[in-house]
Amino acid sequence: MSAASRGPVVLLHNPRCSKSRAALALLETRGHPHEVRLYLEEPLDRAELDGLVERLGGDARALVRLGDGLFAEAGGKQDDDAHALLDLVAREPRLLQRPVVDDGQEALIARPPTSLDDWLDG
Repeated sequence: MSAASRGPVVLLHNPRCSKSRAALALLETRGHPHEVRLYLEEPLDRAELDGLVERLGGDARALVRLGDGLFAEAGGKQDDDAHALLDLVAREPRLLQRPVVDDGQEALIARPPTSLDDWLDG
C-alpha cells in the first residue's frame, strides 16, 4: 500500500515517550493525516487489543513492554500466552509498546520512529 493510498492513521501516543513524540513529529512533518489517541487516558479495551494484534501480524508479545519493571509488578510472566498478555495490557495500559500507528488495515510498532517512513511509503 503506498503512502498516497494509505488513509489517515491513528497514533497511540504517550507524550512522555521520546519515541512517541518523534513519531508524531514525523507524521506532522510529512503532513500525513492522523489522529492522536492518548492511550493512557483512553485505554484500548480487550477487543481493540485483539484487533491491533491481528493488524500487527498476530504477535501479541510484540505489543507488550516485557522488559518494563511494571510488567512483573503487574503480575506478568515471560511465558504468559497471548490471552494473558493482552488481559494484562487491558488492565495496565502503560505496558503497551509505543509508539503504535494503525490505519485500520495494518499497524506498526514504530521503533525506531524512522521505520514509520518506510511504512507510510510501503
